[in-house]
Amino acid sequence: MIDYDKFRLFLLRLEEQNENHKQQNPVLSDLDREAIAESVIQRFETCYDYLWKVLKRHLAEELGLADLPNSPKPILRLAFKNDLLDVPLAQWFRYAKARISTSHDYDGRKAKACLALVPDFIDDAIGLYRTMSGKTWE
Repeated sequence: MIDYDKFRLFLLRLEEQNENHKQQNPVLSDLDREAIAESVIQRFETCYDYLWKVLKRHLAEELGLADLPNSPKPILRLAFKNDLLDVPLAQWFRYAKARISTSHDYDGRKAKACLALVPDFIDDAIGLYRTMSGKTWE
């Protein structure tokens, strides 16, 4: 049996920090606001990485698929093919691209693009959590 609690925790922390980032507290310094934005990006990366790995386990253990690839895009394709994703595959590939771009070539433009995707990622990841775990999101 797969324990989805860690995935839920990563997703909750991303959701909380994204809300913190959106508040744009005027009392905070520019450095503090930048640190919060970087934290959102780091949490997105961690959540995305865990998401595709737990998805791989779900495909293997719950759906009985064998010889699964060990990289995100093929796992996402299989998840889409098996009706686990609620949004088009292209949207999940945008998340994959954001994950790669922020970790390999960080700059302000790419960071802003990633931050803009985070709210949709959270919604879609919550949908995937519900589908895989059979639990509601509170």
